[in-house]
Amino acid sequence: MAGWTSPLNLIREELVQLRDEGCRIPAHLLQRIAELHPERDEWNTRALEPIYQELMRLEPDAALAAREPNDLQGIRALRPKGPRDLKWRPSDSELLDRLHGAWTGRFCGCALGKPVEGMGMRRVNGRLDGRRAIKQYLQERNDWPLKDYFSAREVDPNLKIWPSGSVREKIQYMEPDDDVHYSLVGLGALEQFGPEFTWQNVGEYWIAHIPISCICTAETQAVTNLMNRSTRGRGGNATPAFTRRYWNPYREWIGAQIRADGWAWCCAGKPELAAEFAHRDACWTHERNGIYGEMFMAAIIAAAFVEKDPARLVEIGLSEIPAECRLAQYVRQLQGWIRESPDWEACMDRIEAALPDMHVVHTINNALICIMALHYGKMDVVESPAIAVMGALDTDCNGATVGSITGAACGRARYRDDLAGRLNDTVKPAMIGFQQATMKELAERTAKVWKRVEEYAASRKP
Repeated sequence: MAGWTSPLNLIREELVQLRDEGCRIPAHLLQRIAELHPERDEWNTRALEPIYQELMRLEPDAALAAREPNDLQGIRALRPKGPRDLKWRPSDSELLDRLHGAWTGRFCGCALGKPVEGMGMRRVNGRLDGRRAIKQYLQERNDWPLKDYFSAREVDPNLKIWPSGSVREKIQYMEPDDDVHYSLVGLGALEQFGPEFTWQNVGEYWIAHIPISCICTAETQAVTNLMNRSTRGRGGNATPAFTRRYWNPYREWIGAQIRADGWAWCCAGKPELAAEFAHRDACWTHERNGIYGEMFMAAIIAAAFVEKDPARLVEIGLSEIPAECRLAQYVRQLQGWIRESPDWEACMDRIEAALPDMHVVHTINNALICIMALHYGKMDVVESPAIAVMGALDTDCNGATVGSITGAACGRARYRDDLAGRLNDTVKPAMIGFQQATMKELAERTAKVWKRVEEYAASRKP
């Protein structure tokens, strides 16, 4: 049952998730959970399993569930009008340049935020403190606002960053990270299985290529569920509804949202198809807004090869998810805050005030930071990812996502080498089959898949 943490902790997280779904949790169940001993019962499955089963029988809010379906057909029935296909027809050289820019942007943004991932998630006395801590760290080194990789030089021993290979004094390439591995999964799975890939193909690819120590939260739980229900080569009885939900309280967290890029790059110019591929990828690990986050970002990333205006990109992203889901509602609120806020810090004040208790790696609050950063950073390949990182919460994830969008819009030839140059066009993942590669090589492979996807999309037209 447990993959990421103990069963008792999973139940505690499940209480939060069920409340988000509108479930009313009976007092007797809350009392039974409160009476559990934090150490003796942490792995007491005999006591915990019946409680969990009772929790999972609770009915969610019916009206909210109707606005937030999990299946692609249901999602599309509730989405607004959108362009679906932007008819991008690049030359071979432009295609390669843009894809090279997208890979480079993702890795630069990830490396920029990686040293302060833990700091960005800080709470002090229950209140969000990551943004203040990051600003203090940078100001102490005369590095505010952020425009370069974090320095590890000592100033305040009480304010430390992670000992990462992505700090200014060490960085020479993109080091292993889940934000790196998931982008490689999109490319690798499409190379192996083609555009007709299924969610089972994605799960199979994960198990064969990514060490389980390199995945987190929802992904850890879903892979555990998949392995427990599948017999390799002979099928099994695993379903997306089971793998994404059973003992998986992280099903609306950010994990799927950071997996959008590989699928989106291979669908560059086709936001609808990018969102469809993202749904196939997300549906077995996440539900509701966890799925929508990946579909939303995939549509934006695919559109960024054609459209440069951040407001228009957001509208395209919204056109691929249910109009009244919680993610869409908060994104529309954010659009108003952006119009009213003089700078990104004032806008972040509004985001934090609206969502003070949402988990720091939830889909929704981190998506808002990415959108905010695109607007205030004016789609610049350094400034926008830097704002995403200074905004805190999941810094490496948001820096990577924003870097992917701005890199796709810019292209590698127009990059400054202030950040990109120090990665030496090299990535060294902890992933079977991708132990080391250049970003140009990855772009060349992605371009080949993009052409294959183009043929697939043309064959599906009536």
